[in-house]
Amino acid sequence: MMVDTHHTEHVPQWKKEEVEEIKGLIKKYPLFGVVGITGIPAKQLQKMRRDLQGTAVLKVARNTLTRRAIDESDDDVKQMAEFIDVQTALVFTEQNPFKLYKLLEKSKSPSPIKAGAIAPRDIIVEAGPTSFPPGPILGDMQGAGIPAAIDKGKVVIKETKVVAKEGEAVSQKLAAMLTRLEIYPMVVGLDMRAVLEDGSVFGPEVLAIDEDKYFTDFTLAAQQAFNLSVYAAYPTAENIKTLISKVATESRNLGINATILEPEIMDALLGKAHSQMLSVASAASSNNEEAVDDELKEALGAAASAAAAVPAATEEAAEEKEEEPEEEEEESGMAGLGALFG
Repeated sequence: MMVDTHHTEHVPQWKKEEVEEIKGLIKKYPLFGVVGITGIPAKQLQKMRRDLQGTAVLKVARNTLTRRAIDESDDDVKQMAEFIDVQTALVFTEQNPFKLYKLLEKSKSPSPIKAGAIAPRDIIVEAGPTSFPPGPILGDMQGAGIPAAIDKGKVVIKETKVVAKEGEAVSQKLAAMLTRLEIYPMVVGLDMRAVLEDGSVFGPEVLAIDEDKYFTDFTLAAQQAFNLSVYAAYPTAENIKTLISKVATESRNLGINATILEPEIMDALLGKAHSQMLSVASAASSNNEEAVDDELKEALGAAASAAAAVPAATEEAAEEKEEEPEEEEEESGMAGLGALFG
């Protein structure tokens, strides 16, 4: 007679509590994300957790426990299981996903590169002096591919050089020397993989917004909309002053060009007629000096003198303008100090 033996897997209590805690956080917060924590030292991770206090909750647990908590949650939460891979943490917040992504990106910081790590980009050592005195470090630098020499009692880097290209593995010698030179090629932080909000999943490609570009685009769109409304003569509260000014200018120009006798443009019409008269007199005088009387000759001479005086006046104004900045800078500097000290 055979007896069936049933083996019941014993789940430690701490694991059960961990799963329940994660499930509780998922229910408590309207938004949670899956983030990667690969390569983040424990000390730096603790600092990130402290920095997030009051804004978000960072929960680090074993992937198996995180998956179990997600599998035991609502259906829309289960879709987040596909983003759990390698070293993973969960972040919970009441912020919107875009603010959360921006917050996590700001929390990233430069970090030394380890031996054998792949260079994320070209690693460049700039030419210039160092704080190191002559000694074995000179040979260490040269052994790491850094062009170093001695100058005035200090170790100097003779030329700017790419010591590791993007995608190359960094040697142990180079990694150690970069750290001593305080060159930190790596950027470590919480890498957002996905965020769940109201059943919708957002990836980093959606959350990464170039705010400066959006601001520029909005500004350009507003300017173009304003110009279109003005050219189309579509009155709004924002453009009514510009439209009235444009209409007034066009009406004045039309009256002048059509020689419409109105009090508001009589000065312009007289000036135009005077200018035309001088042009005709100048043309007649150039053909025959006797064609114009003394009064017209005097008027033509005055006009020529005035025209010749314009370049000289412009040149003097330019010279004065060149001299003004120093005074303006002194005055603005004094004003700034006055504002600073009351």
